[in-house]
Amino acid sequence: MRQTILAKRYAKALFAVSQEEATSEQYRETLNALGEFLKAYPEAMDALTNLLYPMELRQKVMAQLIRELQADKFLANFLNLVVQKKRADILPEIAAAFQALVDADRNVSRGTLVTATEISGGLQGKVQTTLENITGKKVILTTVIDPAIIGGIVAKVGDLVMDGSIKTQLAGLSESIKGSE
Repeated sequence: MRQTILAKRYAKALFAVSQEEATSEQYRETLNALGEFLKAYPEAMDALTNLLYPMELRQKVMAQLIRELQADKFLANFLNLVVQKKRADILPEIAAAFQALVDADRNVSRGTLVTATEISGGLQGKVQTTLENITGKKVILTTVIDPAIIGGIVAKVGDLVMDGSIKTQLAGLSESIKGSE
């Protein structure tokens, strides 16, 4: 919980500056790339966070990542500060919190569409349009295939969950049969 609060504070501070400089989209892309890289390569995260390594080495690792990401001077200073404050372990959370701030600023919601099989782009578009009408925001959907739902769809956007899966319908039917006994 404490890590999430810290990540939000760092993200909020960076977001405020990126709004002034009109670099929020650039920073979002860079932070997401960094967060994904650190999740995919735990040894890189270890090089940034392990206190057994001297601070100079951790700063060199971050400097190399900054060069690879082609981060501007302000974002580079921000990332170096995160390493100096020994908070590099929350960089993926900072990226997620920054993404949420950018999305909120742009009136965008991200959601998940779970289906049992692959669906056509037309059907996905209809679901997306329906969700946009319900939420009043632009919705970006990530599609997940889960054969366990048997059929139908489950759409999740923020706190909104629309479950039209056969699995849920069968569970409801089972409960109603048990209740009538």
